[in-house]
Amino acid sequence: MNGIATAPSERPEPPTQLQRTLGVLLRVALVLLLLYFFLVAIQMMGGSIKMMGKDASEGLFAGVNNPFAGLAVGILATVLVQSSSTTTSTIVALVGGGSLTVEQAVPMIMGANIGTTITNTLVSIGHIRKSMSFRRAFAAATVHDFFNLLCVIVLLPLEIAFGFLAHSAEWLTSLILGAPGAESAAHGGVHYDSPIKVAVKTAFKALQGLLQDFGFEGTSLAVAILVIGIALTFTCLILITKNMRTLVSGPLEHALNRSLGKSGLIGIVIGILVTAAVQSSSITTSLLVPLCAAGILSLENAFPIMLGANIGTTITAMLASLGTDERGGLTIALVHLCFNLCGVLLFYPIKRLRRIPIQAARFLANKASENPFWVLGYVAGVFIVMPLLGWWAFGKLQ
Repeated sequence: MNGIATAPSERPEPPTQLQRTLGVLLRVALVLLLLYFFLVAIQMMGGSIKMMGKDASEGLFAGVNNPFAGLAVGILATVLVQSSSTTTSTIVALVGGGSLTVEQAVPMIMGANIGTTITNTLVSIGHIRKSMSFRRAFAAATVHDFFNLLCVIVLLPLEIAFGFLAHSAEWLTSLILGAPGAESAAHGGVHYDSPIKVAVKTAFKALQGLLQDFGFEGTSLAVAILVIGIALTFTCLILITKNMRTLVSGPLEHALNRSLGKSGLIGIVIGILVTAAVQSSSITTSLLVPLCAAGILSLENAFPIMLGANIGTTITAMLASLGTDERGGLTIALVHLCFNLCGVLLFYPIKRLRRIPIQAARFLANKASENPFWVLGYVAGVFIVMPLLGWWAFGKLQ
């Protein structure tokens, strides 16, 4: 019996270096595949909500003069279409066409910054069954919310009183396009299609076409895509977190946090570059959620990447508007850029101010992990109830 249990010839041989390398490469390939399906799932969730809310969101912008009503409209429209880029593009078009003034549009741009963060929060709910992972994921999701809310609380009253964002953007527009009435030297603007975004949209459209072949259309099509998107998001999150925990552990994990911890500027630059490449701040920030949930990335080191994503999401629209004659469109794109830059310069350099959104996110995450109703109350309150009340109450004061 002892011979059977301890015979050296029957002990499994340790894996060779080649086997270990192949194992790591296979796991990396699996993570990349899961990330692709995760992005497709995010596109499905956003696309389905956009299908259900497109008409309502477009109608929100009409006749809004009160700045607080404009802020509420920006939040609601972005929640409905699940894309700040869609909201800001609509606003740019309305300003360029003369339907909105720059002053009316500035609070809407601020609202779009808040509304876009709901995607991260929905993604974090995928970890709700594991208390520790959910606490880290929910904190990573909501730190972006708190930062944008704080920026609006500080900068919107200053904008109402002094109009500094609008004036700064108009001055920058004059530097780029020349004085009003001058012909722009550039034509056509700059257009960039992210290959990642194209690949994700291709899969989304293929699924949409498949469901239509099975007889789904209108609301039923949107609901079916939403249900599949939610299920795929949760499945990918679980598998990504498990595999990333195995891949990035020990020295590599410490090296990642150490390099980002040395300088927040590194994280900000990473956030700008990644977001400019994929053309979506929601994608960048949503990818950070599972990394934080797995404990691979600390909240303090993920925060500057999110700030960089805020800046990066403004670049595509700004470049696209450079060669047009619609001065208002470029001005609003520059307002968005100035708003996000001011927010970073205001809160990030000073450690005590930087910690406010981080501590607020951790407090809410602790409460949410103890009682899931905090999640429901937070999402409904910040992204639905308060904007609806603001739109109704302040809209009447116009």
